Amino acid sequence: MSNLNESLDDLMSLDGALCAAIVDYNSGMILGSKGNAVDMELAAAGNTEVMRAKVKTMKSLGLNDQIEDMLITLGKQYHILRPSEKNAGIFVYYVLDSSRANLALARRKVNDVEAKLKM
Repeated sequence: MSNLNESLDDLMSLDGALCAAIVDYNSGMILGSKGNAVDMELAAAGNTEVMRAKVKTMKSLGLNDQIEDMLITLGKQYHILRPSEKNAGIFVYYVLDSSRANLALARRKVNDVEAKLKM
C-alpha cells in the first residue's frame, strides 16, 4: 500500500471533497480513509454490497465488460464508486458536496488516482 495516503490526500484536494476511502470489496474492510462527513465504516460496508450486486448482475447478464464507475446522486452529495482495474477486489469510494463539487472533475480525479494506486 505504498501510495495509499497520497492517493487519499489527492482525492481530498478537490473542491467539495468530503471524504474518501479505499475499500476491499471481498471483505468490506476499509484499507484507508480520509474525512468524516459520513460514517465511513458503515458506508464502506454498505457500498461493498452495491459493488458485489452490480458485479453479480453483470455476470448473470453475460456482459463481457467492466464497471468504469458508479455514481449515486443524493440531494446534497455525490457518491462515486470506482473499482480498481489493477488491484482486484479493491474500489475507491469518494463522497462530495454536490453544491461545491464539479462532477466531471471528480470523476476524472478518481480515474487518475485509481490508475496510480499501488496496493
